[in-house]
Amino acid sequence: MGDQHNGAQQNSAQNDSAQQGGADLERWRLVLGPAAENCLGGLGESNAARDAALDWLYSRDDDLGKRGVRRGGARSDGPRGADDSPSQLTTVDWLDGIHRLFPKETIERLERDAVERYEIHDVLTNPDVLERIEPSPSLLKAVLRTKHLMNPQVLAAARRIVEEVVERLVEKLSVQVRTVFTGSRTRKPSWHRRSRDFDLKRTLRANLKHYQPEDRRVAIERPQFHSRTSKRLEQWQLVLLVDQSGSMTGSVIHSAVTAACLHALPGLKTHLIAFDTAVVDMTSDVDDPVELLMKVQLGGGTDIARAVEYGAGLIENPRRSIVALISDFYEGGSEARLVHLVKQLCEQGTQVLGLAALDEDANPIYDHNMAARLANVGAHVGAMTPSHLVEFVAERLGT
Repeated sequence: MGDQHNGAQQNSAQNDSAQQGGADLERWRLVLGPAAENCLGGLGESNAARDAALDWLYSRDDDLGKRGVRRGGARSDGPRGADDSPSQLTTVDWLDGIHRLFPKETIERLERDAVERYEIHDVLTNPDVLERIEPSPSLLKAVLRTKHLMNPQVLAAARRIVEEVVERLVEKLSVQVRTVFTGSRTRKPSWHRRSRDFDLKRTLRANLKHYQPEDRRVAIERPQFHSRTSKRLEQWQLVLLVDQSGSMTGSVIHSAVTAACLHALPGLKTHLIAFDTAVVDMTSDVDDPVELLMKVQLGGGTDIARAVEYGAGLIENPRRSIVALISDFYEGGSEARLVHLVKQLCEQGTQVLGLAALDEDANPIYDHNMAARLANVGAHVGAMTPSHLVEFVAERLGT
């Protein structure tokens, strides 16, 4: 019996090992594509469906054609079966499939590649597709770049994507704004129990009588919290000048969201100005970032100096003003005039920010020479996330 039992265990272990080995081979087969099938073997039903979904998208890659190979394993000049041709699968079918077959992170990557890398236009022009696709920041950027081409029905479906992504961004940044702009803590106790106001020293003192020697710890029965003061803020102005050129799409989105979150703050008057070769004052829509983004027109030339001149004309008290120029600094107008206007703003006491990016990545591509010239006349030049801009504004307002 013992030998039979041991043998059964060994067989079970061998089966488990074989199953694990088979799963590993299938994963490698998915990575390497059908060309590796002779070496690694075929795929099970679920992985075959995943492979077909990947093939529908990535068989469009130009590099495969240059090497004379499709993802499907056949030569690019060889016969192509009707059953595996990407054209046999609609975008709607493909979207339904990947939402069933892959985890969320993979779905977002596949949808991003479909829009940005392979420019599958019906993702943005077919309302049925837009109803199924997962809203994401990359998809929002694509919508903003192409919304001028959409008919009213498609535009209505696209607006859902704008609303959902903007709502997430506003919710996230609003928490940071509330935290940064809350009054400073005082030594007075508070009955409001908020984790960020927890007073450790006072709590320990108030609960020492509950010390438990055997466990070497204090039982907390009466937690203590700080109170906060609300400082009266002097009136400041924040003028956001946002470049609408195509490379600044992410910064346009986050500028709209940031302006909306700062707009309702007491003591701060927020303006939002969009520009290319023309200047458009969008301050009237600053409390509705969705509507604002639906009105933005991306692309075109760039006249930064004209936008700075317009922003300078809005300033009421130079020493209580912040001008944030969000641009890649590739000036299509007069470079000398731009530098002169920024120098004038700095000399009159206005805080000037030159932001080459305002988004979550803060990885800009910009004209380094122009950025250096603006820094030399007094501007603070760099890249920021929206939360860093909020902190900068809060510091200037004295909170």
